[in-house]
This record gives sequence, C-alpha cells and structure tokens, in this order.
Amino acid sequence: MTEATAPHDGPLTGVRVVELAGIGPGPFAAMLLGDLGADVVRVDRPGGPGLGIDPARDVTNRNKRSVVVDLKTPEGAARVLGLAERADILIEGYRPGVAERLGVGPEDCRARNPRLVYGRMTGWGQTGPLADRAGHDIGYIAVTGALGMTGEPGRPPVAPANLLGDYAGGSLYLVVGVLAALHHARATGAGQVVDAAVVDGTAHLTAMIHGMLAAGAWQDRRGANLLDGGCPYYGTYGTADGGHMAVGALEPRFYAEFLRLLDVSGLEEAHADVTRWPELRAKVAERFASRTRDEWTAVFEGSDACVAPVLSLREAPHHPHLAARSTFTDHAGMTQPAPAPRFSATPATVRTGPARPGADTEDVARDWGVPGLVSPPSKP
Repeated sequence: MTEATAPHDGPLTGVRVVELAGIGPGPFAAMLLGDLGADVVRVDRPGGPGLGIDPARDVTNRNKRSVVVDLKTPEGAARVLGLAERADILIEGYRPGVAERLGVGPEDCRARNPRLVYGRMTGWGQTGPLADRAGHDIGYIAVTGALGMTGEPGRPPVAPANLLGDYAGGSLYLVVGVLAALHHARATGAGQVVDAAVVDGTAHLTAMIHGMLAAGAWQDRRGANLLDGGCPYYGTYGTADGGHMAVGALEPRFYAEFLRLLDVSGLEEAHADVTRWPELRAKVAERFASRTRDEWTAVFEGSDACVAPVLSLREAPHHPHLAARSTFTDHAGMTQPAPAPRFSATPATVRTGPARPGADTEDVARDWGVPGLVSPPSKP
C-alpha cells in the first residue's frame, strides 16, 4: 500500500509528539494534535497531576498514549531524552527553568534531536517580571484587557470559565506555533523553541477591538459597545421560563427580520440611533419575557434574525444542527466534542479514550524504539 492510499487518522498521521504532563492549556493542545492524527505520548508523573479527576474521564487525554516517568530520578531524564530523540514536537508547561533543572530543557533535547520543535506553554511567558510567578487563566486575561470587556457596567467582570485564556489564548496559539515551527523544521532541518504565553495569545485575540478603539468606534469601558452587551440587538435576554435567548442581529436586514418576528414595531430607526437604545432594550426584554425559551426558539427557527437559544452543556449535543453535523460524539461512555476542524481527505476521529497513566509503556517503547522506557536506560 502506498503512502497516498494508506489509511489516515487525520492530517498529522506520522507526526510524533511528546507531552510532559501538566494541567490546563498544555494537555488540551496535545489533545488537539492527537485529534488531528499525531502519535502523542504523554509522560505522566508518578501520582498524577493532583487535580482529583478520574483519568478515565479526562477527555483532554483522549487520542494519546501514556508512560510514567519520574523526572526526579537520575534515569527519568534519560527516558524522556530517548523519546525526544525520536519526536517531532515536545510540549511542556513548567515554570521557566524547571525543565532545564530536570535535564529535559530545550538545549538537552535538541542536542539529541536538532530537528525537534520544543513548545513551551505558560501563562506569563518565558521572560518578563512575572515569568516566575504562579497564575491561572483569570489573572492572565485580566491584565490583557480581555476580562475587562465582559459583563454588565457597574458590576464585576464575568469570568468566561477558562476558555478564553487557557484554551483560546494558550492552547490554540501553542498548536499554531508548533505546527508552523514543524513546517520550518521539515523545510530546513532545524527545530526551534516556541514560547507560547496565555497573555500573548489572549492579547492577540483583541486585535480587532484595538483597531476599533483606535478608530473611535469602541469605548474603553464595559457594556457600552456593539459587541459587549451595550447594544440591545447584540446580547442575551431572559424568557418566561427562566431560560435565555441570544441575539446578534447586527446588520440592518437581520435587525428588520428580528423586529418582525419579535412583533415589535416603531423601533426600526433605533438600529442606528443610540439615544433610543434604552427604549429598544426595554421593549425587547418585555417581549422575550412573555414566552418560554422553546417558544421563542420555534418563532425564530429557519430565519435570518440571528437569534438562538442559550443551551446548557448537556443540552448542546441535542441541538438539531449540532446533531446533524455530529459536532459531539459518544466515545468510551462519554459524550464529548468531536475533533475540529474537518478535513476532506484525512478526517480526524476519536480513536481512543483517555490514556491511563503508564498503560502504554511497553507499546511506546516498541513502536518508538526506546527500550529504556521498560529497562534501565543506557547512558547518552
């Protein structure tokens, strides 16, 4: 069977990734690479990450294999270096300097494998006054200005779980970075270090807003702008049963359809008249409060009014559109998001459930040609 006709588990089939186990954005980034077909080997530490999550339920460890290595022992670094020598990408999420102290830093790994792309995932980055400080998603997005844009004026900003910082500003930028560096490595034979920081990625996500701010089209305060809830036709409203509807009728033709289906008249000109926005908001809120969420969903179904029901995590997989696209999938007894995006020639799949710590040591040692994983490693 030729390479052109060989089966694929995604466009990254054949790419080898080492993930030094951590929490947050690193594991998610490694999962995404695994979803896209890479052979991801997660190097777990003895005792696990300490989060108290059942490894069998940790979806971010799907499409991976696991080995357990104690990097605090003399042979631990040698085992990881053996994997790094055969890998295309390595991902770690330690504080700056920790990987170096453990003997698995960029210089150690790339001395064994000059083509290696070494991805570093942190909140603050490898340099700067806060580089060595502890932190979490909410603090990272706070200093970038992104958190300050969420929520109602006069009330504290609303934390968007850890989706904005850890995963959007962190994991996705790490994946973009290591794949770009992998392209460079394959073209030149030279790997490099990728410094992915949540603060950098999250700040980058605000590029359009900074452009609007510079153009005078955005006020640097919460709840006063087109896309932050300040606009009455871009936001959420409560329904009679305690549910909510999301409205995004920005363009004039969508706004007209929205008013028609909502059965609101006399406010057509309020679209461009901010002085009438309080009046419009009150009327829209009154109308939505008169029916249940499901009733309003039926009213707007099939229209271009840009209105959708606000669903819970358990409800989302049953939405007709998401169900038709198989946006969610059931695997290993769990409903979970399916791999994204989609590829016409090399579709990505959920091949395996969450990797159990250490369960794949012998298979990885054989497949990667690293016998030291299951026997005392030879000296480099």
